[in-house]
Amino acid sequence: MSANEIYMQRCIQLALKGAGKVAPNPMVGAVVVYQGEIIGEGYHENYGAAHAEVNAIASVQDKEKLKDATIYVSLEPCNHYGKTPPCSDLIVSSGIKKVVIGCIDSFEKVAGTGIEKLKNAGISVTTGILENECRELNRRFFTFHEKKRPYIFLKWAQTQDAFISRWPADILSKSDNWISGAESKIIVHQLRANEQAILVGTNTAKIDNPQLTTRLVQGKNPLRIVIDKNLVLPASLHLFDRSTPTLVINKIKNETSENLEYLKIDEPNIIEELLHVLHNRNITSLIVEGGAHTLNTFIDKGMWDEAFIFSSNKKFNRGISAPCVSGQIRQQNACGTDQFTILRNL
Repeated sequence: MSANEIYMQRCIQLALKGAGKVAPNPMVGAVVVYQGEIIGEGYHENYGAAHAEVNAIASVQDKEKLKDATIYVSLEPCNHYGKTPPCSDLIVSSGIKKVVIGCIDSFEKVAGTGIEKLKNAGISVTTGILENECRELNRRFFTFHEKKRPYIFLKWAQTQDAFISRWPADILSKSDNWISGAESKIIVHQLRANEQAILVGTNTAKIDNPQLTTRLVQGKNPLRIVIDKNLVLPASLHLFDRSTPTLVINKIKNETSENLEYLKIDEPNIIEELLHVLHNRNITSLIVEGGAHTLNTFIDKGMWDEAFIFSSNKKFNRGISAPCVSGQIRQQNACGTDQFTILRNL
């Protein structure tokens, strides 16, 4: 690795500390280097809080060194007023003369203007250092702005004989419908904590009565979304306990009360309309947790980015078949007695 790549790798490491805390903003890390030594570090810690460049520059004890220092940042510095002032202005006023950037920000309010301002101020700018890695870091953010929809994760557990659930009649006869192990359950809760919203269909809500929270790990609960077209789900379900914001997609009414919103969306383009709504609400990522019909709808439309699949050694012998999906294997490892696979849509 070159020196530039080493420092950029450190920016990425720092940025990841903001996972699950900064959305819909991107995760960003920054380091300040003086004569081959890191003298300042920072990352975007929480949504609405100071950006990575601000924290990195503020952490430099001897500000006189800034005029001979280089700042490395994983994403192009912002050039607009949002929750905070433009980072490009701060870099110019700090006296820093060299900036090294991982990747350009495709958000329309930045999109190269941050780099332009730095260059116009006489600052040397280098771009494209570990560019692919920096884009991968913020794949949710880039998908949101470039495709105008959230980054979509599909998630399910399946038995060794490829079932996602028993038949409803078998479940009613008190047969255990749980598939994955305790270790997998913790990972699922961490995955939820990393994303902004989570979706289930009517049958999954009715049969499994999920809470869709992050109760086993530290982290914010995602927005819970359930598709209940005809409003047939009983109010006694966990999803309607008002403990965390919940959105009910239906074709009957619009209504809002404490932590519970009913949103009317007409068929037949319910999925596309839902994604449009989520984009308008600045939801950059969505987990689709089931059931089979809902998952297959997203798969059939090609409307997914990654799939989290937990494969158990249990057998059901009969039941509802797990979805069939193909993609690039990004990760595959043991999780207790289960196998955890991450696929990327090509």
